[in-house]
Amino acid sequence: MENTEKLTNSKEVIAYIAERFPKCFTLEGEAKPLKIGIFQDLAERLTDDPKVSKTQLRAALRQYTSSWRYLHGVKPGAKRVDLDGQEGEELEQEHVEHAKKALEDSKARARERRKEQAEKAKKSSNADKKEQKVRAKSAKPRNNKKKTTKLNEKPAVETRQLNADEIQVGKQVNINMGSGNMPASIVEISKDGVRVRLANGLTMAVKAENLRS
Repeated sequence: MENTEKLTNSKEVIAYIAERFPKCFTLEGEAKPLKIGIFQDLAERLTDDPKVSKTQLRAALRQYTSSWRYLHGVKPGAKRVDLDGQEGEELEQEHVEHAKKALEDSKARARERRKEQAEKAKKSSNADKKEQKVRAKSAKPRNNKKKTTKLNEKPAVETRQLNADEIQVGKQVNINMGSGNMPASIVEISKDGVRVRLANGLTMAVKAENLRS
């Protein structure tokens, strides 16, 4: 029996229409410019589909066309496509300029958010260190008969949080996992966070404040 459970958010809707219309929508790589009036075409094709509503389609299209992947695809010479992947008119210059401006503004906002998060994390880290020093001073000294030799000591690896300007694709970093740091490399930077590749080949999304150098 076909699963008719209603989709709950724009991310699920985008994945669904990409599955239904793969020649028009994509979940990876640079997206193709969409035909003007694509919403009406989608609404007609999915009129009797119980999984998605017109309101959800409109919200999902707004999110899809404001993504960096889509805005990168709105460039001179590109042609709009319909639901079946058929090419239509070439993009007008004013649409290209509008997309370029929207992309620049979105990236600027993302940089500002990462900078604010980094500063907030730095303040929190400084506050924790200050509290630890206070606790250390108030703690009573203990007599430890067993002296630790230099051979038994493990060298501490000091790390620091990355500044916003240091977050670049390809940079080798450490991921603060709470119990320790894991080496990784940055593979993608988006407005929602940073995607890194671990030493075992797996990729994961992390927040900027978890990146260490």
